[in-house]
Amino acid sequence: MATNQLWRWRGLTLHAEERHGTLWALNRPEALMSLQQQGITALSLRRCTVRAAYWHSNWRCEIIEQLATLLHAGLTLSDGLEMLASQHPVPQWQALLATLSQRLAEGVSLSDSLRQWPEAFPPLYLAMIRTGEVTGKLDICCRALAQQQKAQQAMMQKVKKALRYPCIILLLAIAVVVAMLGFVLPEFTAIYRTFNTPLPLLTQVVMNMADAVKLHYGLIALFLTLPVLPGILLKKNPRWQRLQARVALSLPVMGTLVRGQMLSHIFTVLSLTQSAGIAFLQGLETVEETVAQPFWREVISRLHHDISQGSPIWQAMGNGQVFTPLCIQLVRTGEASGALDQMLQNLAGYHSEKTHQLAENLTSLLEPMLLVVTGVIIGTLVVAMYLPIFHLGDAISGAG
Repeated sequence: MATNQLWRWRGLTLHAEERHGTLWALNRPEALMSLQQQGITALSLRRCTVRAAYWHSNWRCEIIEQLATLLHAGLTLSDGLEMLASQHPVPQWQALLATLSQRLAEGVSLSDSLRQWPEAFPPLYLAMIRTGEVTGKLDICCRALAQQQKAQQAMMQKVKKALRYPCIILLLAIAVVVAMLGFVLPEFTAIYRTFNTPLPLLTQVVMNMADAVKLHYGLIALFLTLPVLPGILLKKNPRWQRLQARVALSLPVMGTLVRGQMLSHIFTVLSLTQSAGIAFLQGLETVEETVAQPFWREVISRLHHDISQGSPIWQAMGNGQVFTPLCIQLVRTGEASGALDQMLQNLAGYHSEKTHQLAENLTSLLEPMLLVVTGVIIGTLVVAMYLPIFHLGDAISGAG
């Protein structure tokens, strides 16, 4: 299937006024025809590079939030999209928003137009905007969607930061140790061996390690990269991704963080779709489409299957073995009392807050702990290097 291309144009209007902008078209003739339909005579037309990085969630979240504000202020949807297009700093977003406005003028709904742009708007956006169109509360749905996305992004950044920090510190510590053993200590070894005196045990052990690093640095480098090599080579393999997810969930602290982040995402989306009037099974389909990891997609798919076969929601969650007892109990209470949407919202808030606190506590605990460990390792190497200096006078007189 042909894909849209981004074109930058410059031309004249019917009143001989110069204009410029960007548009999406399948090819050059279609781009020229689109300009002609707008009453613009093209003076120049050239293709532009489309950067996938510009389709990131921050831009679309900001667009949806601004659109909600404009709709709440009384602007029509078409006018709001045109205003956003004229003010957006990224050309490909300018062209996309202008295209959406044109499709609205042609009688195509916003949700149907967004369906043609899955790289820019994931299924959750389509579901919420479609609900807003049906209920006549598009501004409310857009604002709720923007708030959910911003909260989810903040929590994901917090979790990534908590997991990234110890990895960086450990890698730096390993790099410093390898550098000292491979380059610094051999120089000291050459000096100390000129004296015919026994070295302290600590110094001798460290120097033996330095010799081993110097002789077998290739094998050591391979040994250090071996744990991450499968992750690089099998990054897109579904079986490897499932194994990674299971291992991550089984780890003491990391498993709690990952589980909390995913449960927060699942219950937040379900709460959002339930409050918007979307059926629970349809909400599960939306959740499944917004989850990237195959393991969690299978969890949601099994949950959807069990519920569609007649199982209560809480019982289907119990079969999944990833939902906590609190999740099952609150969902059971919500089903029995008819307040499922409220219980889902409570679960989303609970897991989000708990994950935030755990990430902050983990970061505050790991910082001093890793500094102490790194300091002990490097301090031991420094002491081992300079310990013979205290006996250097005896060594020199013995050599003389």
